[in-house]
Amino acid sequence: MARLTMSDAEWAFFEPFIHSIRGRGGRSAGDHRLVIDGVFWIACTGAQWRDLPAEFGKWSSVYRQFRRWTLAGLWEMVLEALNESGAAPNQVQMIDSTVIRTHHPLPGRALR
Repeated sequence: MARLTMSDAEWAFFEPFIHSIRGRGGRSAGDHRLVIDGVFWIACTGAQWRDLPAEFGKWSSVYRQFRRWTLAGLWEMVLEALNESGAAPNQVQMIDSTVIRTHHPLPGRALR
C-alpha cells in the first residue's frame, strides 16, 4: 500500500491546513496523516468505507474525521491553495467523481 500513501513533501503541504481546523475538544483525532492516506485510498480505489484496510485505522473513525474536515471546508481550502500555487499540471491531478451507469444489452439483442 506504500504507493497509495503520501510522501513527506505532500504531507508538508497538507499539514498546515489540518492544524488550522480546530476541533470541538474531546479526544485527539489520532494520526491525521494516516487518516488522509485512508481518505485517498478510498478515493483511488473506489472502495466502500467499510473495506478500508485496518492499517489506516478504524474505517468509522477515518470516515468521521473525513466528514468533519468536509464540513469545515478543508478540501475547498486545499484546492484553492493548489490552484494558487501554480503547480505544474502533472503535479496536481483531480479526481472526477462522475459516475455514469450503463445498461448492457442482453445477448442476442441489437442496439438501437
